[in-house]
Amino acid sequence: MFDGGFMNQPFAFGGEEGKDLFDEQIIYRSSLQNFLIDTGSEVILVDTGFKADFAAPAKKLGAPLYMGEKVASYMEAFAAAGYRPEQVTKILITHKHPDHTAALQYFPGAKVYISPEDADAMKLEGDNIVRAEYGTVYKNFPNAQQVAPGIWFVEAKGHTKGNSIIIAENDGLYYMFHGDVTYCDAALKGNKLSIVFEDKDAARETLDRVREFIKQNPTVYLSTHCPEGYENLEMKRIMKL
Repeated sequence: MFDGGFMNQPFAFGGEEGKDLFDEQIIYRSSLQNFLIDTGSEVILVDTGFKADFAAPAKKLGAPLYMGEKVASYMEAFAAAGYRPEQVTKILITHKHPDHTAALQYFPGAKVYISPEDADAMKLEGDNIVRAEYGTVYKNFPNAQQVAPGIWFVEAKGHTKGNSIIIAENDGLYYMFHGDVTYCDAALKGNKLSIVFEDKDAARETLDRVREFIKQNPTVYLSTHCPEGYENLEMKRIMKL
């Protein structure tokens, strides 16, 4: 939806040690994308972007985050991928923030899977809202729920109090749709938290679990906010720490 942006190092790395210990002139690429899983029998969205009329903040010198130039609205990008709203059966929400949830309204026929905490925070109600139950151990994550064959909704608190990640298994690879566990791949490799979280201790535990999972399983790491997210997917690039 957006590309050609940037984020500075204090924003991406400064969540634990503090922003002042990092260099605001070191920047990383930024973008905005969400993901779609076509299983052959289901069309499943991982998050939905902003509403169609969303106007991103302009580029500004010294800004901690610039999303980039607008490529398309969420629904324009969705249509360009060759799909219609009525085909979507499930939407898996990593967390409540509007760059991940604001386009939910365009898919009234889909079941929306979301953590209880973030469902409460968004005041989501209705027969189509599925509050995650977890209850199953998945690899090194103690709380997960299988939502389709080979697709797991995993509790990963910290960025928000109900933050989740989605992991899809295919052809021996693990595709990790992590929302905002990190904002760029450099932060994952550097083992750094961003400055955006609701529970720092939980965010640290989640990042530790994510890194351990990646060490133990061939993982394609799919970020929402940096172009490595779509590049990793296109190349099926396995993350190395």
